[in-house]
Amino acid sequence: MWNRVRGLRRERRWTQAELGETLGVSRQTIIAIENGKYDPSLRLAFAIAAVFELRVDEVFSPDDGGAAGGARVAGGHVSPSPG
Repeated sequence: MWNRVRGLRRERRWTQAELGETLGVSRQTIIAIENGKYDPSLRLAFAIAAVFELRVDEVFSPDDGGAAGGARVAGGHVSPSPG
C-alpha cells in the first residue's frame, strides 16, 4: 500500500518517535509503514489520517497497478490482496 506518511510527518517536522507516541505505536511501526513494509490496521490508518487532519484516502492508496477490487498484479496474474 502506497502512503504519504513520511512526507506528511516531515512537513510537520515530527520525528518518527513523536508520531509513534501520538498514535500509541512504536517508532519501528512508523518506520515500517513509511517504508511500505507494514500495512496498518484500519483503526491505525484512520488514526494516522486524523493526526494529519486528512481522510484515509488522502494518506493511503492501494498500490495495485490499477487492478480493481484491491487485487495485486504479479507476473501477469491477478490475485486478491492479503487482508
